[in-house]
Amino acid sequence: MITTRNRHEKTTRNRHEKRTMVARRSAGLLVFRRGQGGLEVLLVHPGGPLWARRDRGAWSLPKGEYQPDEDAVDAAHREFEEELGLPAPTGRLVPLGEVTQAGGKVVTAWAVEGDLDPEAIVPGTFELEWPRGSGTVRSFPEVDRVAWFDVSEARTRILAGQRPLLDRLEARLTGR
Repeated sequence: MITTRNRHEKTTRNRHEKRTMVARRSAGLLVFRRGQGGLEVLLVHPGGPLWARRDRGAWSLPKGEYQPDEDAVDAAHREFEEELGLPAPTGRLVPLGEVTQAGGKVVTAWAVEGDLDPEAIVPGTFELEWPRGSGTVRSFPEVDRVAWFDVSEARTRILAGQRPLLDRLEARLTGR
């Protein structure tokens, strides 16, 4: 029988273990453009069945994990191309710093000005056993939607942990 004390000790031990684990790291590029309607950012919606019914708070900047011995800027460019099937825009990179997402992943981001046609995107794919436990492995697109959003709308679409990147982009572009 597990007592309340034992459950508490286990929880404390698990919390400690999470603190001592190395955080997963991702690097990404937040592409922006300036139009007649103001500042817009390019966001991607993750593909696959786990995100299929989520919209608000589910979008992201194109990003992906990288290894400790890999340069984060190089990883951000590689992941952009892997996810979207297009090379990242060239131009001056605006550092946006790091944010930590709800699951603990640390995302390092840069902004770059560019203008991509979402219809031109050819996403990479990943394989996943679906339905879980079925033994059937299926292929899914890394991203199933790509769209431009004004910053106000982007705040409602992007993952909560990435919202500070939008604030930092606006601050960098306006000199605040």
